[in-house]
Amino acid sequence: MIVIGVILALLPIFIGQTFGNSWVRALNFALLYAMLALGLNIVVGYAGLLDLGYIAFYAVGAYLYSLLNSPHFGLNLPIYLLLPLGALVACVFGVLLGAPTLKLRGDYLAIVTLGFGEIIRLFMNNLDRPINITNGPQGINNVGPIEIAGVNLHKPIDLGFITLQSTYLYYYLFLALAILIIIISIRLQDSRIGRAWVAIREDEIAATAMGINTRNVKLTAFAMGASFGGIAGGLFAGFQGFVSPESFTLMESIMVLAMVVLGGMGHIPGVILGALMLSVTPELLRDVANMMHSQDGRPLIDPENLRMLLFGLAMVVIMLFRPAGLWPSSRRRAELKPATEKIKLQEDSNLQDAEKKHE
Repeated sequence: MIVIGVILALLPIFIGQTFGNSWVRALNFALLYAMLALGLNIVVGYAGLLDLGYIAFYAVGAYLYSLLNSPHFGLNLPIYLLLPLGALVACVFGVLLGAPTLKLRGDYLAIVTLGFGEIIRLFMNNLDRPINITNGPQGINNVGPIEIAGVNLHKPIDLGFITLQSTYLYYYLFLALAILIIIISIRLQDSRIGRAWVAIREDEIAATAMGINTRNVKLTAFAMGASFGGIAGGLFAGFQGFVSPESFTLMESIMVLAMVVLGGMGHIPGVILGALMLSVTPELLRDVANMMHSQDGRPLIDPENLRMLLFGLAMVVIMLFRPAGLWPSSRRRAELKPATEKIKLQEDSNLQDAEKKHE
């Protein structure tokens, strides 16, 4: 643990001095995506509720931070209030989404949540008249930076022997909160409510028969997952200094869902791996695309198109050869691939017996 801690502490310094501060910034976004993926993992991975509008909670947290810490309304609330408030408001929105969808599952739930995410984005895009609340498509500028104990994270700190750049300071803050969310996720996974989520995911009817209140358990999953998204949104707004509806499109929701599926649904290390891979890989592909030029200097392929092409191919390959994800939990691996051939043959035999009895 000490070695891992030292590596994580020195990682931004090593990356910044070797590859440049832009890669430390990419690492910061990777940590934000890891927080988002861990929140969605509660809804999709544990409770089995397919949510395509998860980015809406990210938007709620980001806009709440921006509205209460920018010249837009002339407010300047501290981070100690903004992050818990963002988590609370996102939690309320999670319950508002979950309450009318309690009887939906699968494709139907995905469609409803997709609509919810788009509604939130459209509200952000149009709430600039008759009263200007969100400043519409222009977004909110000059969002206040995050300050902790009087230290402005937008300004470098000189420690005497080294100067910590702003991106380094944000890295340490994001890393601390990501570790906190990981600890909460582990505690939830092993708790009674965590086992209830898994029971609903495996068989909702059986869970109801065992006395589990599926309504409250589902609402808890939506609320808890949304609160993580609200925290990540507030950090994003403070880090960027600007928010607009374009940052919270459907593609972002799909990206976060892909991180959970690619890494391994319901498995915390796998989800973190998926988030890191899918958030850092586009930066690598952008460099590759920028090196591909024609003789007259024009780019041969648009970096965004190359990113989406390779991203789609990677997802197809993963689903074909690793349907449980790159790093699945032992339970899910056993479900999709029986541990021994004997168990598989036994299951096939039982299935054939059941079919004969049915005939």
